[in-house]
Amino acid sequence: MTEPPEIRQARERIARVYDPELLRSAGHRLADQLANYLAAAEACRGAVLPWREPAENVRDARAMLAGRVGGVERSERAGWIERSGGSTPVERSEPHQERTALVKRFSQVVATMLERGHHLHDPRYLGHQVPAPLPLAGLMDAVGSVTNQVMATYEMGPWATAAEWAMVQELGERVGWSAGQFAGLATHGGSLANLTGLLVARNVALGDAWRRGFGHPGPPPALVVHADAHYSVARAAGILGLGTDQVVRVGLDARRRMDVGQLDATLGTLRAAGRPIMAVVACACSTPVGAFDPLLDVAEVCCRHGVWLHVDAAHGGAACLSPRYRRLVAGLDCADSLVWDAHKMLFVPGLCAFVLYRNAAHRFQAFQQDAPYLFDPAAPGLAEFDSGLRTLECTKRAAAFGLWGLWTLCGAQLFADLVDVTFSMGRLFYEKLAAAPDFVALHEPECNIVVFRHVPAALAGAGPDVLGRFQLELRRRLIESGAFYIVSTKLDGQGALRVTIINPLTTPEHLDALLDALRAAGQEVARD
Repeated sequence: MTEPPEIRQARERIARVYDPELLRSAGHRLADQLANYLAAAEACRGAVLPWREPAENVRDARAMLAGRVGGVERSERAGWIERSGGSTPVERSEPHQERTALVKRFSQVVATMLERGHHLHDPRYLGHQVPAPLPLAGLMDAVGSVTNQVMATYEMGPWATAAEWAMVQELGERVGWSAGQFAGLATHGGSLANLTGLLVARNVALGDAWRRGFGHPGPPPALVVHADAHYSVARAAGILGLGTDQVVRVGLDARRRMDVGQLDATLGTLRAAGRPIMAVVACACSTPVGAFDPLLDVAEVCCRHGVWLHVDAAHGGAACLSPRYRRLVAGLDCADSLVWDAHKMLFVPGLCAFVLYRNAAHRFQAFQQDAPYLFDPAAPGLAEFDSGLRTLECTKRAAAFGLWGLWTLCGAQLFADLVDVTFSMGRLFYEKLAAAPDFVALHEPECNIVVFRHVPAALAGAGPDVLGRFQLELRRRLIESGAFYIVSTKLDGQGALRVTIINPLTTPEHLDALLDALRAAGQEVARD
């Protein structure tokens, strides 16, 4: 049977986009553009955040979908693409000319993406717990993306599976666990990792909850958490059917760490009331101020009460790699499960997080399902390597490629250096705040997260509400100027400024400039 002409033409158009020479040309252009972009960002040229209102960016992105880039229609650039709004193909030019036209358009699209995006590689980026990723890790991720090394079964992503397993083993041993005794996997982000770890905790602690749910009589189970626990923990309680009303928050000590005495009393009260306890969630470190819970003491209390200990070490887990800062996570090896984000303090692109279990027997406790179209009964030994049996995701990208590739190239010392530099800069910034009469540090930092307020002389006697509102307006004025990017938060209900020094190229001079920029923005706010 003869293929219809329109299908043959469609096949030809598709083949041109799969052309390896197109990838070669576009890839060379992309490498040059990214290198130029990094050079400009690292030299602090331009705005950190090129602020535009959301509607403006959406309008321009929609215009580009229609083919309007730089005032030229898409059909004028690549001869094999159909004209906008019609069905008649443009008369094809030579393959080389077609490829040149598409590469030119590709370069223009990339330029817009770089121009309009957030410039995390600028040392003046001091915002969320999202790093300036190591560029080579991004290139490793690109290999998995271009070749689509997805994971659900070992067969679909054999080397992606191997890289993930290797990183799980490396990280678990760095925590302090013995080889072969623990297990884990990579997930798309710390929120999903928390959900997965707490799902395992639920199924272990509450028996057949996977099958029966929580419909049985008796007092509802409780999830006991650090008072400043990340919101993904409460979300997990809702998703797991526990209910956010059953999240019991333990008070904090003067350093905003979980108060171990209160934890002990809380668990005792719950046990006396006959309430099942699903798990205790500790932090290493907490999101608001970067406080590290005293994990050895927390673990001792959990062990005495027979309760599962889950540690959210999404940010602070990397302290395991630094001899200088490892003391902050002493006791992490006592956790039954833990979360560790590589796309935070291991400086790889998002999303790449790990959930690890101290007891390898728990690796299949999350899910109890059968999917015969995926898993091959003729090779039952491969099930151990089929990630779809152990994670909420079925299809999963090769999330560990960036970290595995970078570790392979540079070794563990690079990651220790990244922790040492950024954590020490957090301490230095705190000292600069303490030395400045118009700034107030709101805690003594343990890592690279610092919360503070700017209090100019004119507001020295202002009430907390006025000071809090001033911080929020000050931050908005600062980021829209493009001079720096920081975030706001609330501490004890009042507005404050928060920095995370998560670009290792940030220097003491940049921190001095930040204080000056805040002073200047504060004067503008006062005038207005």
